[in-house]
Amino acid sequence: MKFLFITIFPEQIEQAADHSILKRAKDAGLIEISCINPRDFTTDKHRSVDDTPFGGGVGMVFKPEPLVAAIRQAKKQLPDAKVIALCPGGRTLTQSIVKEFADARQNLILVCGHYEGFDERIFQWVDEKLSIGDYVVTGGELPALVVMDAISRFIPGVLGKLGSAEDDSFASGLLEYPQYTRPDVFEGLVVPEVLRNGDHAKIAAWRLKKSLIATYKLRKDLLTEEQIGLIEGTVKKKMNKTQRLFWEDLRKELNDGQK
Repeated sequence: MKFLFITIFPEQIEQAADHSILKRAKDAGLIEISCINPRDFTTDKHRSVDDTPFGGGVGMVFKPEPLVAAIRQAKKQLPDAKVIALCPGGRTLTQSIVKEFADARQNLILVCGHYEGFDERIFQWVDEKLSIGDYVVTGGELPALVVMDAISRFIPGVLGKLGSAEDDSFASGLLEYPQYTRPDVFEGLVVPEVLRNGDHAKIAAWRLKKSLIATYKLRKDLLTEEQIGLIEGTVKKKMNKTQRLFWEDLRKELNDGQK
């Protein structure tokens, strides 16, 4: 999969992609990373890519001429690529959106903003706006890198096994369960017995319970109404004994933790 960044700071992209998993993926030919600098399409001696906003106001706005020229050049290199502008006005990146992009296997052109934002006319050459959250960062490079990193994890061969990505937080719609490794005991803190007994059914149930509790406490918005009802005990549903004990144990652990 190919990621082409339109950025006035290509070195930021290149340095970030030259480490760890992304570097191994790049070296193995699983992903390709390139940059186009809008400054290369300016005509003044200062290579200006910004100007003051019409109507007044603080800050500067990204000019349309160099950015659209850069997008056109990018489309020549990747004609079938999707053009994504990183900006606060886009839909918020979630794991399901990441999986959507990864499954499509469509090359991406990631347009990195700066200053007070883009000249609105630029979006005529953009397929989608994307945000990584309800906060402001200094430029679009870090959000664009987040997008590439998240998608790359789902490309076969990038991780040791695809299950590593599919088991991550949000992949199931829930926050991830706690993880432990050796030693069994560290400064008096003991790995839960259920994880050491080799009973895979019990381990799966424990992990699901912990994921549900964490999600209920921290990101209740990720749960369905039925899940919330089952956790709170307000939904009456026909269950077998194992299922009933699972939800009873979950509610007891949740209540004990709130005392």
